Amino acid sequence: MRKTTIALAFLVAWFFAVPIGWAQNYGDKEHAELAKALKDAKIPLQRGLTASAKEGKPISAKYEMEEGKLQLSVYTMKGDNFSEVIVDHKSGKVAKAAPITHDADLTAAKAQSEAMAKAKRSLDTAASEAVKENKGYRAVSVMPSLKDGHPVADVTLIKGTEWKTVSEKLD
Repeated sequence: MRKTTIALAFLVAWFFAVPIGWAQNYGDKEHAELAKALKDAKIPLQRGLTASAKEGKPISAKYEMEEGKLQLSVYTMKGDNFSEVIVDHKSGKVAKAAPITHDADLTAAKAQSEAMAKAKRSLDTAASEAVKENKGYRAVSVMPSLKDGHPVADVTLIKGTEWKTVSEKLD
């Protein structure tokens, strides 16, 4: 019985910890690098969500630095399949889409899809609302999760070098 309890506790902790791997956890250096690169981004995160919908239902999105270059990455789902869609941050067009196969990314995508399955509002709507409520800020990421059984989106915002994260209800 004790082994079962310990195993269950480990699984619950792992379930909540793994999706955080894809969440925005920037350090000061990453913040500064991304803030600088975002000045070249012509399209808002919300437009990236709209563009990626051709590849499936958007379940999360973030601007990130990949190999020293700015990229807008959107996770999507179509049926039981998950993809990472890269949207060109200047044109707003899909640059590439690839199946998600890495274990940690796949676990994060599954958790995000569970939250979005209960959502009545889109990530685009949540990000737009967060930007509207925070004048002068732009959305850098939108990550859904379940909190107390309810879907919410944590929207990371930036204005100059100021960062903040706000939660938007999705139900």
